[in-house]
Amino acid sequence: MLHYIIDGNNLIGKMSSVKSKDKNAEREKLAFMLERYFSKKKVKVTLHFDGHKNLPIKISGIKIVYSENRTADELVKDEIERSSNRKNITLISSDNNLKEFAHVCSCAVKNSEDFIKDINSSQNTDEENSIIESMKNSDEFKKLFGVE
Repeated sequence: MLHYIIDGNNLIGKMSSVKSKDKNAEREKLAFMLERYFSKKKVKVTLHFDGHKNLPIKISGIKIVYSENRTADELVKDEIERSSNRKNITLISSDNNLKEFAHVCSCAVKNSEDFIKDINSSQNTDEENSIIESMKNSDEFKKLFGVE
């Protein structure tokens, strides 16, 4: 099974749409975006954050790890090292040190900026599909597109 390991703070730093003065609000927004993005994919997802857990974020399908007194980078590296099949791991980060470590361990790497484009593209497609679905029942749509 594919396993995505996400450097949460690095991703937040690249996403203006989740930026806030409230660190927990940023984490929560990111977690919900990821939950939507991965909801129909059969993958394992681990989201790493620096620091301590404040309010719990209730999402499904994503394991959230807080680094507590260590750095999230250390925990990401530990998780990669413990993995029995590193070739199934995709690291999401723009941190050069982490990316180099993942490459040495035979993991795939995706820059945070590229992953953000994937998320945004996915959201646009979901919105377009829901608009099309809502229009399918109109007579005008049926006439235009020959849908019965």
